[in-house]
Amino acid sequence: MAKIIGGLAVSHTPTIGFAVDHNKQEESAWAPIFESFAPMQKWLDEKKPDVLVYIFNDHVTSFFFDHYSAFTLGIDEQYEVADEGGSPRDLPAVKGHAALSQHIGASLMADEFDMSFFQDKPLDHGLFSPLSALLPHEGGWPTQIVPLQIGVLQFPIPTARRCYKLGQALRRAIESFPEDLNVAIVATGGVSHQVHGERCGFNNPDWDEQFVDMIVNDPERLTEMTLAEFATLGGMEGAEVIMWLVMRGALSANVKKLHQAYYLPSMTGIATLILENQSREAPYDVQQRQRDKIAQQMAGVEKLPGTYPFTQARSLKALRINRFLHRLIQPAWRERFLTDQKAMFAENKLTDEEQKLLRELDWRGMIHYGVSFFLLEKLGAVVGVSNLHIYSAMRGETLEEFQKTRNQQVLYSVAGKAKA
Repeated sequence: MAKIIGGLAVSHTPTIGFAVDHNKQEESAWAPIFESFAPMQKWLDEKKPDVLVYIFNDHVTSFFFDHYSAFTLGIDEQYEVADEGGSPRDLPAVKGHAALSQHIGASLMADEFDMSFFQDKPLDHGLFSPLSALLPHEGGWPTQIVPLQIGVLQFPIPTARRCYKLGQALRRAIESFPEDLNVAIVATGGVSHQVHGERCGFNNPDWDEQFVDMIVNDPERLTEMTLAEFATLGGMEGAEVIMWLVMRGALSANVKKLHQAYYLPSMTGIATLILENQSREAPYDVQQRQRDKIAQQMAGVEKLPGTYPFTQARSLKALRINRFLHRLIQPAWRERFLTDQKAMFAENKLTDEEQKLLRELDWRGMIHYGVSFFLLEKLGAVVGVSNLHIYSAMRGETLEEFQKTRNQQVLYSVAGKAKA
């Protein structure tokens, strides 16, 4: 079974990544940052966690306000470094543990957290700034990650209590994963700072010290505070410390504090913290109970003939071809698709199997492969094939045979009037 070995908490200010990239670790203004990171580096080197469940917030880089989620979980096998405006940092991509991510997602949904999921998105300094100081990365990172992005930039945002409860559900999710893995929870963000308006530059070291003490010894009391109270004490952007409560909720009630440090160089208080888990095995198999809960909603669906639920695993496998078909909503893309398929297939790195499925309009084969039906109907609209033709092909029937099973013999598609 997967085991949570401890939790780390660290600020994610871009200051950290800047100092790493410009080799400022020994300079007087920057050295205290890396002195506070040294115990965390040592702990990670000794414990060698297989996976870091990494809690952070994006800074309007990969997640924009046209579709903004409270809790969004990465389910990919790899995460690149995002370009935040001045080209990406020179860091390797970090591997994801897709199977654990997908299990966590299913478990959180079973526990009634309405999650959002992402794949094929680069990640910004919220993740890579502290990660680049915590772990060696020449030639690749020594661990895998499960990234959990919390939407804390556009209000309303989750409450402190909801974040703590998410952490408790995260513990159930991780510990019910059947593979033997050592997992560390990393929480980033904060501490006190404000980066907008006339209050820009606000800090409160006294509150930072009290907050860290309460995270260790009295996290429940922190969940009683409002977001306005967090902002009053720690600055508006400093309210993102509620993400630390996700980490703390995932640990046992009693923890062992191994390290704590604080440094305020400029705009953001930089705090570091190591908590070692002190959990005990329950006398009953609560992990199997959680796995049963996860499986309950879909139990029996495998007995339905000709039925292929569009799971995260299928989505990840078929992401390339699904994205290719999704772009058919763009007029220029579909015009080129009708005249220059071979070049488009090559440019988008479609596999031979994927190319064959598209060339032959193998509707049933594409469903088996993992293509969403709602992208098939877009393809049908472009090539002049009705939904009813697609349905009949998936059933292995002629259109006439399929129409006999319908109350009305009509044809339709999602194409607009001009195409129809």
